[in-house]
Formats: sequence, structure tokens, C-alpha cells
Amino acid sequence: MSTAETTPQDEMADDWAAALAEAEATGGAQNAVATADSPAVFPRLGAGAPGAQREDIDLVLDIPVQLTVELGRTRIPIKHILQLAQGSVIELDALAGEPMDVLVNGFLIAQGEVVVVNDKFGIRLTDIVTPSERMRRLSR
Repeated sequence: MSTAETTPQDEMADDWAAALAEAEATGGAQNAVATADSPAVFPRLGAGAPGAQREDIDLVLDIPVQLTVELGRTRIPIKHILQLAQGSVIELDALAGEPMDVLVNGFLIAQGEVVVVNDKFGIRLTDIVTPSERMRRLSR
């Protein structure tokens, strides 16, 4: 691998470094400094000028998250896993044509249908989970 090539890990590290440098430049890193005698005091998100709310959301827009599209699940004993070979078929709990679950960091955010675009699989979102439903699921 030449030095001109970068891996996804290198790109992610560069993104984090840029985000930290930006936070230091704006003084954001100093807002949360605490001494041994006093607890950290964090400013309220959204408090202040109307433009401050946009700046608050900008702080999290570049944070990478894990997006997963789940085709289905099944539960099988280890002895059946050990018997799997090329060409084996594993039955999943999802029905053909049923919407696929779209998860972000393991939490359901939407459902959609599988599409093929330029010889690659994709998902067309058909239903977005409402914020109130997401909060209800988180509290379980």
C-alpha cells in the first residue's frame, strides 16, 4: 500500500482530529473543564441566540454511526451452525416482500424495501419511525 492510499480508519481518524481541532478553536473544549473542587458545568443546548441552535446541531453532524439494514433473524443451535456448508439455506423469520428494518447503532429508525441501483443493493425508505416512537422504544 502506498502512502497516498488511505484506509477508512485513517479517514475516520482524520475526521475526529478535525472535529477536535474545530472544538478547540471555538472554545468548546474549554466549556466543559472542571476542577477537582467543582463539577463540570455544561451550557444548555439551544440556549442563547437563534443561530446558536444551528451551531449546536453542527457539532454532531460529522459523528459516524453504524447503519444496518436487517433482512431477518433466526435462532439455531450451534450443532446446526457446524453442519452448514456452501449452498446451505438458513430460514429467516422475515417474509418475502416484508419491509426491512433500518437500524442506527442498533435502534430502529425506519423500514424500507430492497432496491438495486447500478448493480448494488440499496434500500428505499417507506416508513420513518417518529421521534416519540423512538423515545418509547428507548425507555423499554
